[in-house]
Amino acid sequence: MSKPLTWIPVGGLGEVGKNMMSFEYDGHILLIDAGIMFPESDMLGVNAVLPDYNYLLNRRHCVRAIVLTHGHEDHIGALAHVVQDFPGVPIYATPLTRGLAEVKLREARLLDKSTLHTINPGGEFTVGPFHVETFRMCHSIPDNIGLAITTPAGLVVHSGDFKFDHTPVDGKPSDFARLAELGGRGVLALFADSTNAERPGSTPSEREIEPELEHIFRDAEGRIIVATFASLISRVQQVVNVCELYGRKLAIAGTSMNDNVKMAQKLGYLQIPPGMLVRLEDAVRMPPDQVAIMATGTQGEPSAVLGRMAVGKHALIKVEPGDTIVMSAHPIPGNEEYIHRIINRLFQKGANVLYDPLAKVHVSGHASQEEQKLLISLIRPRYFIPIHGELRMLKAHARLAMSLGISPDHIFVVENGTPIQFRDGKAEQLPRLPGGYVFVDGSGVGDVGKEVLRERDMLARDGLVIAVVRRDAISGLRHPPEIITRGFTHAKEADKLVQKLSAAVADALQDVTGATSDEHIKERTIATLTSTIYKETRRRPMVLAVVS
Repeated sequence: MSKPLTWIPVGGLGEVGKNMMSFEYDGHILLIDAGIMFPESDMLGVNAVLPDYNYLLNRRHCVRAIVLTHGHEDHIGALAHVVQDFPGVPIYATPLTRGLAEVKLREARLLDKSTLHTINPGGEFTVGPFHVETFRMCHSIPDNIGLAITTPAGLVVHSGDFKFDHTPVDGKPSDFARLAELGGRGVLALFADSTNAERPGSTPSEREIEPELEHIFRDAEGRIIVATFASLISRVQQVVNVCELYGRKLAIAGTSMNDNVKMAQKLGYLQIPPGMLVRLEDAVRMPPDQVAIMATGTQGEPSAVLGRMAVGKHALIKVEPGDTIVMSAHPIPGNEEYIHRIINRLFQKGANVLYDPLAKVHVSGHASQEEQKLLISLIRPRYFIPIHGELRMLKAHARLAMSLGISPDHIFVVENGTPIQFRDGKAEQLPRLPGGYVFVDGSGVGDVGKEVLRERDMLARDGLVIAVVRRDAISGLRHPPEIITRGFTHAKEADKLVQKLSAAVADALQDVTGATSDEHIKERTIATLTSTIYKETRRRPMVLAVVS
């Protein structure tokens, strides 16, 4: 019996974001992508979510290489953390993806400790038992690739994020010839992007945005602010094209977008006419009808440029009546509430906010059902595994594959941590590995867990009540206990309640002596406060006691 090939989805299945997977054969591991996920609305205080690759850390000596399919945050955002945990492991990326990765690694002061190799779409390389061939796949960013990985157990194909755009901004469509050629070889398994598996038809071309942008630039009488992802280089190029057409200068707001634009210009992926790009400091002093600004923050991030503009806290950009703000991005699932809040605040400041579906200012970078059908028909895999998406998307993609004749027992819909093992041409699902979310909170990584988030949720929902009990080593308790509240009730309206709580604690502790332990006093204080607060208010704030 031959040795097995084991695939493990580290992130990106059952969710949108933090895409990462591994292939293992005979003690050799190949990693694909290292992305982050935006925090969900109940992840209070969390900046980002990383894949949980603890299983791989225990086998770091087996990791041979990391391959990056493209430069979006959900595929390279966790790279600095991965490089720290897997020092010296070579990273393979196309030129633009490598440039975007270098920006991140330089910011984290890890570039000198990283080993990066440039591969071009259509190129190939070998690490351990894995022979990796790359092929161009259209997405909303240039230099996006899919992967064909030949192993002793068979050929597997990873679509990467993709759509079949026949008129991409960079003029380089998906490599249909290579896809058909791979299908002719006999593909053991296809791992395919499921993001738009619920959408019928085909995804529109990126080119369809430009006429809408031209219309907006033609009619806008004031300043134009276009918000998009920091890595969406093709969108920056489209805005540059329209600025040139209507004679506007362009400024970039946001450190990450600034760094990416400079890098893309240097590599030749972004063509900006001389003299068009101006400093943001100069742009805000120019006549509004002569300038456009590109900014970050389309997912409602409060610390990004658009979020700070919406609340009037950006150091340079003040939203004014007459501004036209274009939201050139679709909401990542879970971010809708944040985005709508920012849009409403921008409207309150007098801006004209344009977003899909009010205006066709963004198209998805992911394949819809007809394109997904075409990929499956070209590859003709023995086994099909939908990836990249929430469970409902993976299920929809599985139904699509079944409609094309793939047997249900040859389709695996799994979530993060569930291995699929391939041996002698057959696939088997293995027990799920332990794992979960790894939260980034400020400079801390993994030190905030679900228990901390539950406490934050309790604090946000019901507030905090603290009882400060002062005791005397000889006579016992000094009365009365001090009650401090935060986020529980308005201080001016709480006098009677606070007095009642203090009296209740004092009554409960009236038999305290100098010999009573601090821990016993705390327990009795918390129990008394908890029951009294609920009786008086029907609320359950977090209750703490301090004995001094």
